[in-house]
Amino acid sequence: MPAPWTIGMFQTAGLMGAWQLAENTSTDFLDLQHWVDMARSLDAAGVDFLFFADDYGYPLVDGRLPDQALRGGISFPRADPMVILPALAAVTERLGLVVTLSTTVERPPVVARKLATLDHLTKGRIGWNIVTGAGQNASARLFGEPLIPHDERYAVADDHVALTLKLWEDCWDEGGLVVDRANNLLADPERVREIAHDGPHFRAEGILTTPPGPQRTPALFQAGASAPGRELAAKYAEGVFIAAEVPAMRAQIADIRRRAEANGRDPFSIRCLIAGTFVVAETENEAWALRRRAESVRTLADAAVQYAFFTGLDLSQMDPDKPLDPRAALTETGRTNVERFLGPDAPTVREILEEFQSNSVMGSPLIGDPMQIVDQAEAVMATTGADGFLVQPDAFGTFDGFVNLILPEMRRRGLVQEAVAGSTLRERLTGHPHLAADHPGAARRSASAVPA
Repeated sequence: MPAPWTIGMFQTAGLMGAWQLAENTSTDFLDLQHWVDMARSLDAAGVDFLFFADDYGYPLVDGRLPDQALRGGISFPRADPMVILPALAAVTERLGLVVTLSTTVERPPVVARKLATLDHLTKGRIGWNIVTGAGQNASARLFGEPLIPHDERYAVADDHVALTLKLWEDCWDEGGLVVDRANNLLADPERVREIAHDGPHFRAEGILTTPPGPQRTPALFQAGASAPGRELAAKYAEGVFIAAEVPAMRAQIADIRRRAEANGRDPFSIRCLIAGTFVVAETENEAWALRRRAESVRTLADAAVQYAFFTGLDLSQMDPDKPLDPRAALTETGRTNVERFLGPDAPTVREILEEFQSNSVMGSPLIGDPMQIVDQAEAVMATTGADGFLVQPDAFGTFDGFVNLILPEMRRRGLVQEAVAGSTLRERLTGHPHLAADHPGAARRSASAVPA
C-alpha cells in the first residue's frame, strides 16, 4: 500500500486568499491571536505542518513599488514569521512548523543558530525551506547590494547549505551537553569542536554555540522549480514543493528523482508535495459559486503586479496578443514563472495575465464537494507520482473547508495518517529521526556523533 500522503498548509505572514471578501481573516496578520488560533486548529486536525513562505522583496515596476501593489495587497505588506513561530510552538504539540530563510540574505551561522534554537523550542518540529529569495530585484535594492545572477544564486545556496550542515552536524557530538553539576561539567570538551569551511562563497572557522536539537539538522525543504532549483532539491531537500499544471508537475517530479539518484540518494526519500488549491463546499454548485466570488475581486492589474514580483517583467507594457519573447527567460529575478509560459504552445500575454488572475502561481484548483475533490486528488497523485499536498488557503484566508470537509474524507479512505504526539517533523516526513545515511549532511557527522 502506498505511504500516507503528507499534508502541509501554506501561509505567508501577510494577506492570503481573497482578502477583499468580508469574511476573509488574513487582514489580521499583525494580530498574534490570528496565528495562535490557526495553529491550534491545524494541530487539532492532525495535519503534518504549517509552512510560512517569506522574503524581503516586493513588486517593482520601473524601479518603484507600483500603487496597485498597495491598493491590491499584492505580495505587500507582510510581517516576519520568525517572530511568530515561538508563540505557535508554545500552543501546539504535534504540528510541524516550516519557515523560509533565504540563502542570499541570511548568513549560515545566523540560520544555523535560529533554527537550532527553534528545534529545541518545538521539540523537533521545525523545518527550513531553503530558497534563494523572491522579488530579488527589490530585495537587493533594499539591502544596497547588486542583484546576483539567477544561476549564481543557486551556487551560493549550495555553499550556504554545505556550511550550515557542518555547523549542525559537526560541532557537537551526541551527549556533548552534559549538565553534570556534581562534577562542574556543563559541556564535554572532547565532544565539542570547531568546524572549518573554505567554500567558493562562504568561509568560516568556529563553533555553533547552540547545541543540536532533537533533529540535529531541521527537516529540509526546497521550492525552486528552475533547473538549478531542482538540482539543489535533489542534493539536499527532504521535501519539495511543486506548483504547476499536472503534466509539468509530473515532469518536474521525475526530474528531481532522477537528479537525486545521480547525487547518490534514494530518489523516493524526497517527499514531493503539490501546491494544491481546493475549492470545496457541501455541494458542487456551492463550490463553483465560491470560486466565482473569489475570482470577482481580483483584477488583471493585480495579476500584472504579482507577475512582476515573481519575474521582474511588466506584462502591462507588452503586446497582449503575442506570446512572451523567449529572451524574457533571461531575467535574473525569477525564471520558473517565465519558463512555464514558453514553448511551442505558448499562451499570449493576455492569457498569462488571465491565468495569474485566476490561479496566481498555482496550478488549476480542485473544485467540488468533498468526495469529488478527493477523487480528483487521487487522480492527480496517481498521474504525477507526488507524495502529498501543500494546501493553499481558501478564499477566506483559512483552511476551514479543507480541515472540516476534505480531510475527513481523505482519512476515511486511508490516504492520510493521524498525527502522533512526540514525533519530530522529519519522522513524519521520512520515518527517520535524523538525516538519512545517503544524505550529504549525514557524511558531515563524525562517527561519535551518530545517535544510537
